[in-house]
This record gives sequence, C-alpha cells and structure tokens, in this order.
Amino acid sequence: MEQLKILITGASGFVGKNLVAELKNRGYEDLLLFTRDNSLEDLKDYTKECEFIFHLAGVNRPEKEEEYLEGNFGFTAKLLEFLQLNKNTSPILLTSSIQAETSNAYGESKKASEDILFNYSEETGAKVYVYRLPNLFGKWSKPNYNTVVATYCFNVARNLNIKVNDPEAELALCYIDDVLEEFIAALEDSPTKVSNYCTVQVTYSISLGELSKRIESFKENRVKLSIPNMENDLTKKLYSTYLSFLPKDQFLSDLKMNVDNRGSFTEFIRTSDRGQVSVNVSKPGITKGNHWHHTKNEKFLVVSGSGLIRFREVHSEEIIEYKVSGEKLQVVDIPVGYTHSIVNIGTNDMVAVMWVNECFNPEKPDTHYLEV
Repeated sequence: MEQLKILITGASGFVGKNLVAELKNRGYEDLLLFTRDNSLEDLKDYTKECEFIFHLAGVNRPEKEEEYLEGNFGFTAKLLEFLQLNKNTSPILLTSSIQAETSNAYGESKKASEDILFNYSEETGAKVYVYRLPNLFGKWSKPNYNTVVATYCFNVARNLNIKVNDPEAELALCYIDDVLEEFIAALEDSPTKVSNYCTVQVTYSISLGELSKRIESFKENRVKLSIPNMENDLTKKLYSTYLSFLPKDQFLSDLKMNVDNRGSFTEFIRTSDRGQVSVNVSKPGITKGNHWHHTKNEKFLVVSGSGLIRFREVHSEEIIEYKVSGEKLQVVDIPVGYTHSIVNIGTNDMVAVMWVNECFNPEKPDTHYLEV
C-alpha cells in the first residue's frame, strides 16, 4: 500500500481519535497529528510535506461568539496560507456542519470555511472534499460538548437526570464508523458526492424523546440481562456507544446463580425475540432434564467435562444417545416432542452452555416431566 503523509488537524478530538485509530488499522503510519498542543510553526512545517489533509479542527462551544469565526474560518485561512506558501496542493477534506445552512454564529463560521476552501480549490486546482455533517455519535465523544447522544449516555450510565427540551424535535445522526468509511473513501478519491458537497451515506433520524427512552432502556437491559434488538441498525450503534460510557467500575455485573447439591444453573442473556442463554454446571454422576417440550427447543454445548445426552420420542421406546465433551465442541439440538436428559459421566464438574428459543415464562413453562 502506498504510504501517504497525512496531516490531521484536530487529531485529539472525537473524530480525530477515531480516524487516527482506523488509519493505523488500515496500515497508514505516516501521520502528522496537529492538536491544541501544537504551534502554528508545527502546522507550517507539516504543510511542507503532507500529501493529504483531514481538516477536522474547529470550535464548537467557545466562551464568546466571535471565537467561532476565529477558530473555524481563521484557522482554515491560516492552513491554506501555509499550503500556498509551501506550494503544496494536497487534497483537503473539511468537516463542516449542516449548521452551515443556518444563520447562527457557528453555522456562519462553518459556511465561511467552506467558501474559502472552494475558492482555494478554484485558484490552485487542489481537490477539496467538504462534508456537512449532522450530529455525530460513537465512542470517545465528549458529554456536554460533542453530541446529545454522548450526554444522554454519560448521564444515564451514572444515574444522572437527562434534559429533553422538546421530545418531538427530530435529530439527524451519523455514527462515527460510517463517517470513517466515507472519509477513507475520500482519501482514496472515491467519496460520495451530492453537488459540491460530500456526504455520509448512512444517516438516521430520531426524535429526542425516543432517543432518550432508547438510551434509558439500555441501563435496564443490563440489569435484566436483556439484549436490545440488534436488527435495528441505529439501536445496535447506540448500544455500542452507551457501553463505551460505562463507568470503569461498572463493567462487571453479578449473575443470579441457582445453586443446589447437583450444581448450578445461571441465566446469562435474555432477548425478546431470540430466547435466552444459560450456563449449566453439573456435579459428577448428576442427571438433569428428563422432560420434554411442545414448542420450546434448545441447543446444548458442553464446554468442559464430559456428558451423555439421551433422547426418547414421547411415543417411542427407542433411546438415542450422544457423548459430548469439552475436548471437542459439538452443539446438540433438542427437538420438540423428545424427552431428554444430560448426565455428567466424568469425574469433574461438567459445564454446558444452553440456548432456548424463548425466555422462561413461569406461567407457561412448556416443560413436562417424563423419564428418558
């Protein structure tokens, strides 16, 4: 792979951190990282040798409104000044904002940055890629700064209240990984363009009220061992983001172990539509099961120790047997209409992972005792 010298301004920010990590994942090592700790002299030096520029630096929440123009337009102008001084026409990717279409101070500073960049492109022939990004979310974002998603995730994970000013207000969202895919495409000169602007193909729309409810549900999910519906792409990405905001002392969760002299049975994961997963520990010589189901079906996977799984169709005398062990992982399906049992035939505890297609319902257990 050709090694480009890539300049990244704002390299220590939310987007910058993610971009740097992904570029390194893809083998790009010659990165010129410009952060708040660098000087303009550093920027001047970087613009002598860079071959592509991700211009991510900007001001989001200054103390004074005039700092928007200075931090966004002013810094962009300085970057272009150094490039012209060094006769460098490297392609430039600019992260602008959908706010550039509005008349507020932040939006006007972003629009000014876009205009000066487009003018620079016409004058020098340098390729420019301008992305008007909506609200971004994902790992390493800052609460009360980058995005409302970060704020909600941070607060909910810490039992802090979240403020929803207008529950019906619609929010446009982009996930950081989808943004990075598009940025890499631009680096390879194949961005998604709409007129003069580049765009991220995967975007989402959600109301603030629904967003807050969904993130609050993630906290409850962890308590109930429940997994959200990952077929919903936005939910999957929001859940990943939420977990990245967990306090460092809350990664660990206790499980309820149902223990007796036979061993233990512990629920691990529950889902609303894909059943539940449990861990079953059996002492040597112990038999569990001897029951059958009408509709409920299961999968058994012995991961440690040795076991014998026995089946008998409820109207038959024929017994089917499977020996399983942790030395060779094999999954055994438990069909409906077959009474079944599992016995530990080893000398140590047998550990089995068990999946069932529906979460246990004590009012309708669909479990009928019958010895194999």
